[in-house]
Amino acid sequence: MTPTLPIACPAALAVLPDPEKRLWLVATGVAGGVAALATAVPFVSSFAPSERARAAGGPVEVALADIPPGGSKTVEWRGKPVWVVRRTPAMLAALQGHDAQLVDPQSLRDQQPAAARNAARAIRPEIFVAVGICTHLGCSPSDAPAGGPNPSLPADWPGGFFCPCHGSTFDGAGRVFKNKPAPTNLEVPPHRFAGDSRLLIGTDTA
Repeated sequence: MTPTLPIACPAALAVLPDPEKRLWLVATGVAGGVAALATAVPFVSSFAPSERARAAGGPVEVALADIPPGGSKTVEWRGKPVWVVRRTPAMLAALQGHDAQLVDPQSLRDQQPAAARNAARAIRPEIFVAVGICTHLGCSPSDAPAGGPNPSLPADWPGGFFCPCHGSTFDGAGRVFKNKPAPTNLEVPPHRFAGDSRLLIGTDTA
């Protein structure tokens, strides 16, 4: 077996008196460098963000026409579940009368777009949009309508959301009740309406 000499070593080239051999070794080294570069290019390009990664933070469009009164749908935005609820007049009326039991009834903390800083926490009162993650430890609350069978809720429960992990309760606008583990209201993500039947989650500008 013929030993392989280090190509980049000047001493190795010096012991080869034949100019043709020197030329052959230099050419081999250049070809090897080109091959290494060609191999590295696709490897480095694999670190470029994919189309899915670039789109992950973009707005999510939601059709509203198929949500009945009192119904809801859940979509994914930035890896989070987002609820879109079509509230009935009775559900909106149930948001009144229990402000004294809430941590932040006026939504003074910055957890919603400016246009949704109101009692309904909504741009349009009948459409409620919220990130379905409890602000305590990141559990997922569930829908808890008024008059439901949940024994963990009081008899005068106005309807809203209940986190089964640690018992945090939120009214129908995602406002947290006092003396519960969750410290703040549910997050209302930036959103806007694109006509009467479409909602864009993730942006509040046209």
